Amino acid sequence: MIALTESFFLPTRGKGTYEITDDVASLLTRSGIKTGLATVFVQHTSASLVIYENADATARTDLHRFFEDLVPEDHPNLIHTAEGADDSTSHLRMVLTRTSESIPIAEGRLQLGTWQGIYLFEHRRAPHRRNVVVSFLGV
Repeated sequence: MIALTESFFLPTRGKGTYEITDDVASLLTRSGIKTGLATVFVQHTSASLVIYENADATARTDLHRFFEDLVPEDHPNLIHTAEGADDSTSHLRMVLTRTSESIPIAEGRLQLGTWQGIYLFEHRRAPHRRNVVVSFLGV
């Protein structure tokens, strides 16, 4: 049994989704694990991870618009704005999604569906440097 943890930084340009599937797959290849489980985790409270459609970018455009409608920055009842108007909304969007994803590994590959990709979902307007931790457990 092999247990291995790696991490990488992802610079964002502000709000949006950033595909990290290839980054995780590259770490998996280097690990040598053929069967097991990958856990991907983002160490932030204003960004999250999602497994989402990766074939048609308009699907992500819809996701971004939906979250703008669901948790608008100009909501009158939000009071946590220590780091700006998007402070509270970025935290709320994070709890509506996830900070980690688990993906099975078989034959040395992430077992994502045909149109699935792993995305970091940046909820802040300003660029950030996000730390992503990936743990593998397997043989």
